[in-house]
Amino acid sequence: MSVNLLRELSALLPPEALVTDSDVLEAHRRDQAGWASAGTPRVLVRPASTAEVQAVLRVAAAHRVPVVARGAGSGLSGGANAVDGCIVLSLMRMNRVLELDRAGMYAVVQPGVLNARVKATAAEHGLWYAPDPASWEFSTIGGNVATNAGGLCCVKYGVTGDAVLGLEAVLADGSVVRTGGRTMKNVAGYDLTRLFVGSEGTLGIVTEVTVKLRPRPPPATTLVAAFPTLVGAGAAVTEIMAHTRPSLLELMDRTTMRAVEAFKPMGLDVESAALLLARSDAGGEQGVAECTRMVAACEAAGATFVAHSADEAEGELLIGARRLAFPALERQGATLLDDVGVPLSRIAELLAAIEGIAERRGVLIGTFGHAGDGNMHPTLVFDRNDPDAVARAKAAFDDILRVVLDLGGTITGEHGVGLLKRPFLAEQLGPESVRLHRAIKDALDPLGILNPGKLL
Repeated sequence: MSVNLLRELSALLPPEALVTDSDVLEAHRRDQAGWASAGTPRVLVRPASTAEVQAVLRVAAAHRVPVVARGAGSGLSGGANAVDGCIVLSLMRMNRVLELDRAGMYAVVQPGVLNARVKATAAEHGLWYAPDPASWEFSTIGGNVATNAGGLCCVKYGVTGDAVLGLEAVLADGSVVRTGGRTMKNVAGYDLTRLFVGSEGTLGIVTEVTVKLRPRPPPATTLVAAFPTLVGAGAAVTEIMAHTRPSLLELMDRTTMRAVEAFKPMGLDVESAALLLARSDAGGEQGVAECTRMVAACEAAGATFVAHSADEAEGELLIGARRLAFPALERQGATLLDDVGVPLSRIAELLAAIEGIAERRGVLIGTFGHAGDGNMHPTLVFDRNDPDAVARAKAAFDDILRVVLDLGGTITGEHGVGLLKRPFLAEQLGPESVRLHRAIKDALDPLGILNPGKLL
C-alpha cells in the first residue's frame, strides 16, 4: 500500500512537494512539546495550493492513511506530532498575503504566512493585526488558527479567533468549504468559522484565512508594580479589570523574577511575591486616566513599588522582563511550559497552589502569564536525565491541571490540547460535551484520518 500511496502522490504533486528523506522526516516529526510522543511519518508533502491539498486528502482517504498538518512546528502541546505511517502535510509553501483591503480593514492570507509578516504588511498600510502570541515572529497564521492562539494583548483585543472573519478549509474527503466572509458582522447560519478555529487540524485543513485588521493604537503608557503577597497581586488584577481595559496585563511570580534577574540583571525586587506589568493604549487624556486608575488599584492592593512611563523606549524596557520569562527559566534546565486558565478572582489561589505543588513535588516551577484574562503559564524546570526528576515533574504537571479544574478553570487557554492535555479533556468537558465533540468529528472526518489521537 505504501508504494501505491507514494506513486499516486507523485503523480499529483510536483517533485519538490514530495519528500521521503529520513532526515527531513525526522525534522518534521514533532513540535516544541518535547514531552509528547511522536511517531514516524511515511512521507512529507508540501502543497503550494488548495488544489494540491485536496489531491493529498483524496489519496489519503482512499488509502485510509492519517494526515497530520503542520506549520512552523512552534506548537507547545504535541498537536502537530506525527503518528506512525502518516502523511505530514506542511503548509509552509502556502505563505502569501493574497489580498489586503485597507478600507475594508481585512486581509486574506494563506496558512503558512508568519504572524510577523501579516503584522508588517498591515503596518505598511497604516493598520495593525492584533493577535500576538509569544511566537509571533516565527509562528504561522495557520498554526495560530489551529490552536486559537492568544498573546500579551489579547486581554483587550481578543485571541486569534476574534480576528478571523472567515476561512477556507479542505475536509477529509478532499471537498472544500468556505465559512464566514469579509464583513465585520455575519450571523448567517451556524458559526462554522469558530468551529474550525481551535480544532487543531482534526476537522479539516485550513488553506486560507480572512483576518480582521485594526487601526494602529496610540503610543502606550506602561506600568510596573511589585507586591509582597500573591493575594495583593490578585486583588490588583481584579480591581484593574473591573474599572479599566488595559491593552496588556501580565504577571510574574517570585521564581520567574529570580530566573530573569539571574539571566539578565534588571534590578527586579526578587523578594517580592509577584510583579505586575500593565499597559494602556487608549491615548490622550483617556490613557492618562486609565493609568491613574491602575496605579491606584495597585497601591490599594498593597504594592510596595509602582512606576509608570509614557516613553515608548522605557515602556519596552519594563516589558522586557516579561518577555525574558521563558528564556530565563529555560536556561535552568529542561522545561515544560504549561498553559492554564482560571477565573480572574482565583488567580491568587492558583499561584499559591502552584507554589505548594512545587514544594511538595520538589520541582522548580516559575509562573507567569496573562493575568488580565486569567491565562497563566506555570513552567516546570527539571533534569531530563534524572528519571526521578522527570517523574516528579510529570506528577506536578498533573497536579496543576487538577487544581485548575477544581478552581473552575480550563486546562488550556491558548496552546491547545494536542497530546499533552488529552487525558484531562473529558474531565473538563463532561460526557455529553465529549459525545457532541465526537459526533462533529465523525460527521466531518468519518474515517478518522485527520490528526488522529489529538484532542479527543
